[in-house]
Amino acid sequence: MESTTPADAVPTVESIHLAKATRLPMQPKTTVEVEAGKGIVGDRYHGTRHRHVTVQSRESLDEAARAHGRDVPSHLTRRNFTISHGVVPREPGSRLRIGDVLLEAVRVAAPCKLLDDTIGPGAQEALRRRAGTVFRVLEGGTINVGDAVEEVRLRP
Repeated sequence: MESTTPADAVPTVESIHLAKATRLPMQPKTTVEVEAGKGIVGDRYHGTRHRHVTVQSRESLDEAARAHGRDVPSHLTRRNFTISHGVVPREPGSRLRIGDVLLEAVRVAAPCKLLDDTIGPGAQEALRRRAGTVFRVLEGGTINVGDAVEEVRLRP
Protein backbone atom coordinates (compact mmCIF):
# COMPACT_ATOMS: atom_id res chain seq x y z
CA MET A 1 0.00 0.00 0.00
CA GLU A 2 1.36 3.43 -0.95
CA SER A 3 1.72 6.13 1.69
CA THR A 4 -0.91 8.87 1.64
CA THR A 5 1.22 11.17 3.80
CA PRO A 6 2.33 14.34 1.99
CA ALA A 7 6.13 14.49 1.58
CA ASP A 8 6.33 17.73 3.58
CA ALA A 9 4.05 16.60 6.43
CA VAL A 10 5.62 16.81 9.89
CA PRO A 11 5.71 13.44 11.68
CA THR A 12 3.70 13.26 14.89
CA VAL A 13 3.49 10.91 17.86
CA GLU A 14 0.94 8.28 16.84
CA SER A 15 1.07 6.20 20.03
CA ILE A 16 2.81 5.96 23.40
CA HIS A 17 3.35 2.71 25.30
CA LEU A 18 5.15 1.80 28.48
CA ALA A 19 5.47 -1.15 30.83
CA LYS A 20 6.13 -0.95 34.56
CA ALA A 21 8.42 -4.00 34.50
CA THR A 22 10.14 -6.36 32.08
CA ARG A 23 7.75 -8.83 30.42
CA LEU A 24 4.63 -6.97 31.61
CA PRO A 25 2.27 -5.95 28.78
CA MET A 26 2.77 -2.51 27.29
CA GLN A 27 0.10 -0.03 28.34
CA PRO A 28 -1.14 2.76 26.04
CA LYS A 29 -0.85 6.35 27.27
CA THR A 30 -1.94 9.67 25.80
CA THR A 31 0.66 11.69 27.72
CA VAL A 32 3.84 10.92 29.65
CA GLU A 33 6.39 12.80 31.72
CA VAL A 34 9.98 12.31 30.61
CA GLU A 35 12.93 13.14 32.86
CA ALA A 36 16.33 14.26 31.58
CA GLY A 37 18.95 11.59 32.20
CA LYS A 38 16.31 9.07 33.32
CA GLY A 39 13.53 8.40 30.80
CA ILE A 40 9.77 8.01 31.03
CA VAL A 41 8.35 8.21 34.54
CA GLY A 42 6.72 4.85 35.30
CA ASP A 43 8.49 2.88 32.55
CA ARG A 44 10.66 -0.18 33.18
CA TYR A 45 13.76 1.57 31.82
CA HIS A 46 13.34 4.77 33.87
CA GLY A 47 16.67 5.48 35.56
CA THR A 48 18.79 3.16 33.42
CA ARG A 49 22.07 4.50 32.12
CA HIS A 50 21.40 4.94 28.39
CA ARG A 51 18.19 3.15 27.38
CA HIS A 52 15.76 5.88 28.35
CA VAL A 53 13.23 5.68 25.50
CA THR A 54 12.69 3.89 22.20
CA VAL A 55 11.18 5.38 19.05
CA GLN A 56 9.88 3.62 15.94
CA SER A 57 8.04 4.72 12.80
CA ARG A 58 4.61 3.46 11.72
CA GLU A 59 5.94 3.57 8.17
CA SER A 60 8.70 1.09 9.12
CA LEU A 61 6.19 -1.13 10.92
CA ASP A 62 4.04 -1.17 7.79
CA GLU A 63 7.11 -2.27 5.77
CA ALA A 64 7.74 -5.02 8.36
CA ALA A 65 4.09 -6.08 8.10
CA ARG A 66 4.41 -6.46 4.33
CA ALA A 67 7.59 -8.54 4.78
CA HIS A 68 5.97 -10.58 7.57
CA GLY A 69 2.61 -11.06 5.88
CA ARG A 70 0.59 -9.89 8.88
CA ASP A 71 -0.01 -6.77 10.96
CA VAL A 72 2.74 -5.55 13.31
CA PRO A 73 0.94 -3.74 16.17
CA SER A 74 2.93 -0.91 17.77
CA HIS A 75 2.47 -2.12 21.33
CA LEU A 76 3.75 -5.63 20.59
CA THR A 77 7.15 -4.32 19.45
CA ARG A 78 7.70 -3.01 23.02
CA ARG A 79 8.83 0.42 21.82
CA ASN A 80 7.73 3.54 23.72
CA PHE A 81 6.88 5.96 20.92
CA THR A 82 5.54 5.28 17.46
CA ILE A 83 5.68 8.22 15.09
CA SER A 84 3.27 8.60 12.18
CA HIS A 85 5.81 8.39 9.34
CA GLY A 86 9.34 9.10 8.27
CA VAL A 87 12.66 7.60 9.22
CA VAL A 88 13.77 7.51 12.84
CA PRO A 89 17.45 8.52 12.95
CA ARG A 90 19.77 5.63 13.89
CA GLU A 91 23.20 7.26 13.89
CA PRO A 92 24.52 7.67 17.47
CA GLY A 93 24.40 11.33 18.44
CA SER A 94 21.46 12.17 16.14
CA ARG A 95 18.80 14.19 17.92
CA LEU A 96 15.01 14.35 17.91
CA ARG A 97 12.72 16.87 19.55
CA ILE A 98 9.30 15.57 20.54
CA GLY A 99 7.17 18.18 22.29
CA ASP A 100 9.37 19.65 25.05
CA VAL A 101 11.73 16.67 25.06
CA LEU A 102 15.16 16.46 23.40
CA LEU A 103 16.44 12.95 22.65
CA GLU A 104 19.85 11.72 21.49
CA ALA A 105 20.25 8.44 19.59
CA VAL A 106 22.34 5.80 21.34
CA ARG A 107 21.93 2.76 19.10
CA VAL A 108 19.59 0.77 16.89
CA ALA A 109 16.87 -1.03 18.87
CA ALA A 110 17.43 -4.64 17.84
CA PRO A 111 14.29 -6.80 17.73
CA CYS A 112 14.32 -9.71 20.18
CA LYS A 113 13.31 -13.35 19.67
CA LEU A 114 10.24 -12.84 21.90
CA LEU A 115 8.59 -11.01 19.00
CA ASP A 116 8.18 -14.33 17.21
CA ASP A 117 6.04 -15.45 20.17
CA THR A 118 3.94 -12.28 20.48
CA ILE A 119 3.55 -11.22 16.83
CA GLY A 120 4.18 -14.52 15.07
CA PRO A 121 7.00 -16.63 13.63
CA GLY A 122 9.29 -14.52 11.45
CA ALA A 123 8.48 -11.21 13.20
CA GLN A 124 12.02 -10.77 14.52
CA GLU A 125 13.44 -11.08 11.01
CA ALA A 126 10.76 -8.81 9.49
CA LEU A 127 11.61 -6.12 12.06
CA ARG A 128 15.38 -6.29 11.52
CA ARG A 129 16.53 -2.78 10.52
CA ARG A 130 12.95 -1.56 11.11
CA ALA A 131 12.67 -1.82 14.92
CA GLY A 132 13.48 1.77 15.80
CA THR A 133 16.16 3.47 17.87
CA VAL A 134 17.16 3.67 21.53
CA PHE A 135 17.56 7.25 22.80
CA ARG A 136 18.80 8.94 25.94
CA VAL A 137 16.91 11.98 27.26
CA LEU A 138 18.88 15.24 27.17
CA GLU A 139 15.99 17.58 28.07
CA GLY A 140 12.88 16.39 29.87
CA GLY A 141 9.27 17.48 29.64
CA THR A 142 5.90 16.18 28.54
CA ILE A 143 5.16 14.13 25.41
CA ASN A 144 1.59 13.78 24.15
CA VAL A 145 0.02 11.76 21.36
CA GLY A 146 -0.13 14.20 18.44
CA ASP A 147 3.07 16.10 19.31
CA ALA A 148 5.28 17.07 16.38
CA VAL A 149 8.53 15.17 15.90
CA GLU A 150 11.50 16.94 14.36
CA GLU A 151 15.08 15.94 13.77
CA VAL A 152 17.46 18.47 15.29
CA ARG A 153 20.45 19.18 13.06
CA LEU A 154 23.69 19.76 14.91
CA ARG A 155 25.74 22.73 13.72
CA PRO A 156 29.14 21.81 12.25
